[in-house]
Amino acid sequence: MAASRSFAIPFAVCCLGVALFSVMDATMKGLSLSIGLFNALFWRATAGSLLGLALMLLTRQRWPNRAVLRLHLLRGVVVAAMASLFFWAIMRLPLAEAIALSFIAPLIALYLAALLLKERIGRQAVGASLLGLVGVGIILSGQMRGDYDLNALLGAGAVLLSAVLFAWNLILQRQQAQLASPIEVAFFQHVVMLGVFALFAAIVRWPPIVPEAASWALVLLAATLAFTSLAALAWAYARAEAQALIPVEYTAFIWAAIIGWLVFGDRLTLSTAAGATLIVAGCLIAARARPAEPPHVEPSIA
Repeated sequence: MAASRSFAIPFAVCCLGVALFSVMDATMKGLSLSIGLFNALFWRATAGSLLGLALMLLTRQRWPNRAVLRLHLLRGVVVAAMASLFFWAIMRLPLAEAIALSFIAPLIALYLAALLLKERIGRQAVGASLLGLVGVGIILSGQMRGDYDLNALLGAGAVLLSAVLFAWNLILQRQQAQLASPIEVAFFQHVVMLGVFALFAAIVRWPPIVPEAASWALVLLAATLAFTSLAALAWAYARAEAQALIPVEYTAFIWAAIIGWLVFGDRLTLSTAAGATLIVAGCLIAARARPAEPPHVEPSIA
């Protein structure tokens, strides 16, 4: 009974963290449609950096050494590219469909782990990857039936490319977990992203548009949701086994379907639901096939 209660609280907090990430994705979609993608990314990174700086000072976080800073820099650049592709895609796709396609990332992470961390991939994991690819094919087939929508297909391609970067992000996250606190990781991720977007603005001579009051509310909401959900997931994964909590991550699809329908009028298609089921099944099979604890799968930490 005590063990059940001790797991119930981290499970509930993990559910909350996933739900907040899904709301953040929807907030960023609305903000991107309102003021433009890179304006939304730039100002969210600005707000997140200021929030992170305040938390760093309040909690008296230590300054990382040069090796850890390099890791922060690398992951920040990867996440900046990943977020740009993902939010560009959800401007063109239903939210649930984009989330479903992004679930392929943990399967891609298996092969990146083999390449970068020299981990062995078993036959069961290979079979799980094939199952996930079938799921991706089913989702994409829904875009090619009847009315051929090139814009939606480009969005799907952007999600899949973002998933490759997200898989690399999972590998970097595993390395960071041993070296830095969640507040430090979140702060430097936002600061590096802000630097990337500021550099982009300088190169293309793009002055960021200062949002109006209503848009500022969305910017602050997106930044707050990102930090809160990250903290909730970090707290939950510190108190329960990753294997028990990973299935909760896939509830993001349910939240995306509900929020997409309520806010954007998205319609959930049978092909999207079927493809998401196969991808999730493949991820769970792959996770169970691995001898060690699987990496924490974040739904859209961008």
